[in-house]
Amino acid sequence: MKAVIQRVIKASVTIKGKQVASISNGLLVLLGIIDEDTTEDIVWLSNKIANLRIFNDNNGVMNQSLIDVHGDAIVVSQFTLHANTKKGNRPSYIKAAKPEIAIPLYEAFIKQLELDIGKSVQTGEFGADMKVALINDGPVTIIIDTKNKE
Repeated sequence: MKAVIQRVIKASVTIKGKQVASISNGLLVLLGIIDEDTTEDIVWLSNKIANLRIFNDNNGVMNQSLIDVHGDAIVVSQFTLHANTKKGNRPSYIKAAKPEIAIPLYEAFIKQLELDIGKSVQTGEFGADMKVALINDGPVTIIIDTKNKE
């Protein structure tokens, strides 16, 4: 799994002109899934995101997690995170999991994150043409790949 995590003061997802998700203080998580992803990847990534200390404390130091600040989260599926641009100018998405594999993993990730942060997580719609709006706070943007746990 690959995730792009953005600390936001505001984020929303709109599908066909209808807003389906909206948060204020929290994280927007763009999530890409490959065939090799497992429950272990879900648990590890969710825990990492929930506990990542990227929110400011009272001294203005990034020392608090999403849990600490009682922040909200939106998770949006994004197969393009696994784009391969090695050859030519048209990205290949061959590594991205097909829906029959990706959807159950996506849904399991959302449930795990809800458990880890102790509240519901808003989402986009898997496979939909979504318009994602955000105001990145900082800006703080972090990329995490469960296959490269650094």
